[in-house]
Amino acid sequence: MVGLSEGEKHFIRGGIAQDIRTDGRKRLQFRALSVETGVIPQANGSARVRLGGTEVIASVKAELGKPSILHPDKGKVNIFVDCSPTAEPTFEGRGSEELSAELSVALQRCLLGGKSGAGAAIDLSSLIVVDGKVCWDLYIDGLVISSDGNLLDALAAAIKVALSDTGIPKVTVSVSTASDEPEVDVSDEEFLQFDTSSVPVIITLTKVGRQYIVDATSEEESQMSSAVSVSVNRHGHVCGLTKRGGAGLDPTVIFDMISVAKHVSQQFITLLDSEIAAAQAEE
Repeated sequence: MVGLSEGEKHFIRGGIAQDIRTDGRKRLQFRALSVETGVIPQANGSARVRLGGTEVIASVKAELGKPSILHPDKGKVNIFVDCSPTAEPTFEGRGSEELSAELSVALQRCLLGGKSGAGAAIDLSSLIVVDGKVCWDLYIDGLVISSDGNLLDALAAAIKVALSDTGIPKVTVSVSTASDEPEVDVSDEEFLQFDTSSVPVIITLTKVGRQYIVDATSEEESQMSSAVSVSVNRHGHVCGLTKRGGAGLDPTVIFDMISVAKHVSQQFITLLDSEIAAAQAEE
């Protein structure tokens, strides 16, 4: 991240206060969005999302596994993010590992409802094959290719698109009388489309001065006091929340940020839906 002069910092903050950002956008306006599906042929589903100068890829791999003892009626989802060192000079070494871990945890919290799976946006019960015995494990990998701010929202969008591109093989189960263990036959030809209708988007509101903005660039993020990321599905339900930045926020401000995020999320979901439809039509 290039160091900003005092004049540049003042210009960014002043513009946001007057609802005109350095790239000409209003406070609650996103950068240009582009979506591509099927970018990694060996994955069950994949997508590339560009949001301004930020570019990320998400891939989904489905493997048969065993449900946990605590949740015998649910499959499992693991999310892991990697930041390419070429994306940003600060991604070299430790910086990359810390950011990867922070993004992975935030995505788990916002998309899976934290460790408990309560409020999960991805329906884990739809991943079960045989209760207590066989389930699908989804491995979701995110890769940051180039970084110009708002990584979390871009990654969540890429995951939503990758899941909409995901086909899970159809499974036939028969029980062996000798061992009482289920025998699983995985189809090479028949796939079930993953239902992504309830998968939310993440809207991060970045507070700069007294105002907050969506889809902040790296320069704008460098001027933030705090940021609140809210995951919202198409029904306007909040599925998760995470905050970063040192400055404390008054509860009334957080409630206001949530209501703004809910409003903005519906515009973003509509935009993403049309991009997904266009991308899939091209395949």
